[in-house]
Amino acid sequence: MTPYLYAVPALGIFALLYTWLRAGWVTKQDAGDERMTTIAGYIADGAIAFLKAEYKVLALFGLIAGAFLFYLGSTSGNSSPVIVIAFLLGAVFSALAGFIGMKIATKANVRTAQAAKTSLSTALNVSFSGGSVMGMGVAGLAVLGLGSLFIVFYKMFVPSGLANGMEMVKALEVLTGFSLGAESIALFARVGGGIYTKAADVGADLVGKVEAGIPEDDPRNPATIADNVGDNVGDVAGMGADLFGSYVATILATMVLGREVTVTNDQFGGLSPIFLPMAIAGMGILASLIGILCVRVKEGGNVQAALNLGNYISVAISAVASYGLIMWILPAGNFTIRGISFDALHVFYAVLVGLVVGTLMSIITEYYTAMGKRPVNSIIQQSSTGHATTVIGGLAVGMESTVLPILVLAAGIVLSYEAAGLYGVAIAAAGMMATTAMQLAIDAFGPIADNAGGIAEMCELPKEVRERTDILDAVGNTTAATGKGFAIASAALTSLALFAAFMGTANITSIDISKAPVLAGVFIGAMIPFIFSSLAIAAVGRAAMAMVQEVRRQFREIPGIMEGTGRPEYEKCVAISTQAAIREMILPGAIALLTPIIVGFGCRGMFSNASSPEVLGGLLVGVTVSGVLMAMFQSNAGGAWDNAKKSFEKGVMVNGVMQYKGSDAHKASVTGDTVGDPFKDTSGPSMNILIKLMSIVSLVIAPHIAEKGGERGMAPVQLEKQRIETAVQPRVRYAESLAPAAAKVVLTALRQVK
Repeated sequence: MTPYLYAVPALGIFALLYTWLRAGWVTKQDAGDERMTTIAGYIADGAIAFLKAEYKVLALFGLIAGAFLFYLGSTSGNSSPVIVIAFLLGAVFSALAGFIGMKIATKANVRTAQAAKTSLSTALNVSFSGGSVMGMGVAGLAVLGLGSLFIVFYKMFVPSGLANGMEMVKALEVLTGFSLGAESIALFARVGGGIYTKAADVGADLVGKVEAGIPEDDPRNPATIADNVGDNVGDVAGMGADLFGSYVATILATMVLGREVTVTNDQFGGLSPIFLPMAIAGMGILASLIGILCVRVKEGGNVQAALNLGNYISVAISAVASYGLIMWILPAGNFTIRGISFDALHVFYAVLVGLVVGTLMSIITEYYTAMGKRPVNSIIQQSSTGHATTVIGGLAVGMESTVLPILVLAAGIVLSYEAAGLYGVAIAAAGMMATTAMQLAIDAFGPIADNAGGIAEMCELPKEVRERTDILDAVGNTTAATGKGFAIASAALTSLALFAAFMGTANITSIDISKAPVLAGVFIGAMIPFIFSSLAIAAVGRAAMAMVQEVRRQFREIPGIMEGTGRPEYEKCVAISTQAAIREMILPGAIALLTPIIVGFGCRGMFSNASSPEVLGGLLVGVTVSGVLMAMFQSNAGGAWDNAKKSFEKGVMVNGVMQYKGSDAHKASVTGDTVGDPFKDTSGPSMNILIKLMSIVSLVIAPHIAEKGGERGMAPVQLEKQRIETAVQPRVRYAESLAPAAAKVVLTALRQVK
């Protein structure tokens, strides 16, 4: 085995070393006075309490799912009971990724508020450093876990060293368990964290800002601590687990397709197409680190421009470095996957397509959600005529915002496929995800800045402190939206790559939607994101109702609360959000996990004209297309509503009249933001995990339904003979040029093997 494989986990360790050193630097910064540290302590304690409660439930899920995987691994020749170990490690690493981000965020928030007393640049340095800890931690854990497990499973299951044999099929099938564990935890973390944060946010807004007329983070509001806790468990821990799962799934899907690529004269013993996505991920850690170090802003400078500069530097370095990696790793000559021929240069073109798609998606999302742009301004103008028109305007913006991203994605899929077939689509997704560490650093900075503003408000810090944190918070709202756009784009390409890998593993060559069972599967799949969204949004609504009633009760029953002499019972609001999130996250998660299993195993032998893998493939087509559109619509509508509301805080011109916070138009914008909260922070972001998780579950069960119910697909022995023939074709062509008659005899003999 090539020693270069060990460089991948080594780069993961390097990223974790940076995480440890930078986290230490953040911790050493001044945390402010006793009142500030007390408030920050409430937030940290609430976040830890939620994660403990959530992880207890997820531990039980892990045991049940592990037992099911052990059974599947024990009953299939293409899998192994060892898949349970990969699954549990993926789950633990995903939970750890979220925990690292949440832990540093609860330390950086109060230190950012204290730094804002000095200057904007100092506050940005602290908050962005906290975000970079999360970004590098997630990337480091993903690369370390996946790279190390691949080395172990390669030694365990591929003693022959053949990269395109059935032994490698088994190794990668077992490795798929790591991605399944990561995505499973990500879904529960995203849904649970989203329900938590939006229940508190909606309750705090409706009673505090609308009914009582007090500021968003006023210490008199009983839900304000729960609201700030929610920023950490939803936007930080949830997002960390989300992109950890995306990162792993993208690399894994490319590795699975890389096994099908035919290569000759390979210095890596046929492993080069499998090794390449891991190498790109490792390189992306270094590119992201350079971009992170380039984020700087002077007092009065443009924070958004500084973050964009760091991001563009990371993308540019990734593009240049990818060229060198591809030309070094892939051998000269042509490669083949499923009848498509390409070379190393075209693989590089596919990576460029992925980087461009990721950048364009961020730019488009920023346009539709940023303050001062036409979409948000249109919502602001409609706020002047009431709550209903504000909601209508936001819905229209969200629907419109799907057009350009889908066109970009469609172009990216076509161009990457033309460059290198299905491997090109997968490697394009890997190229897009290369700068995940940088993307997460930018995304996590937002909730830290938001918490810093909340602490400044609750501790009644000087006005200039809140002004500086508000600048960071406003940028953070946009970066959070662009981060979601990036995650959606990566999920779309990753799901397509996983779908292609599923078809190969399930031994099917096409999905024929003219067959009634397959078309039915498409419709059922398209329905899943809608019922999933309904459950998530309804859960937020129920939890928010309980929160509103509790806040009203405290305002009514606690003496002196509005005068500032009575202390609100913050812990009761924290408990409401925690209990609601844990209870309500189970059913949406069960739908995502069980639907592919029910369809895959339930349809075996049921239809005369369609196999079980075909019907399951139709389900994946429906859920992917519907889920991507729902994710874009909800995330962008919510982000636009949010920044429309924030535009009133400094004053905005509405129909020729300057409107400020507290005006009727502002109150209407608060309603729009409240409607958009579960869109952008609960249901919308969960869509990308939903479509990836269902694809990964399908990939895990593919060998089992193909062996037992996929008679219309190619049998494993026939498939292996075809792969052997594909592997020897370059040699046959060479022999044919020397001895045409002899080569013809050899090729005929190979094709007639029964």
